[in-house]
Amino acid sequence: MFTKATLIGLATILATLVFPGEGRADVVEDLNCLALNIYFEARSEPLDGKLAVGYVVLNRVADKRFPNKICEVVKQGGAKKRHRCQFSWWCDGRSDRPRDLQAWKESRVLARLVFWGYSEDPSNGALWYHADYVKPVWRHQLDRGPLIGRHQFYLPAGSRVANSNNNAAEIAEVSLSDS
Repeated sequence: MFTKATLIGLATILATLVFPGEGRADVVEDLNCLALNIYFEARSEPLDGKLAVGYVVLNRVADKRFPNKICEVVKQGGAKKRHRCQFSWWCDGRSDRPRDLQAWKESRVLARLVFWGYSEDPSNGALWYHADYVKPVWRHQLDRGPLIGRHQFYLPAGSRVANSNNNAAEIAEVSLSDS
């Protein structure tokens, strides 16, 4: 059986061979923003939790209520006031430089898998989530999705579960055709 480190290494090598457009500046920036979000929001989560956090970003990009670019979704809010952003790590005043190199490497691989649609969306199309130790007031206005690791995921009230793999493929296609 392969170790986790071996699988990540193989996925990294494979990623350089099979992901089209990987060298384009806009794709590189999108992948970096997505990887940073996975790293800071979910590095201690199980694999499905990391993937789900990545898919929430792509699900938002595909939704009219949010910006249509990955980095804009990740960096939304917090410009005027600390701790008022969509993803807490972005505006917490701390360094945004990954320090755990193994977790950063894994986050980069997972970002590629999510971005190019080579994984399923364990969040079932969720647009929001929060840690299970907080109780935000907005949670009552949404449909509860899966609980994965320490994160509770949510979908819009009254919505049906979306097929997020299609969303990911559409986003990658839009990203490549925007230049």
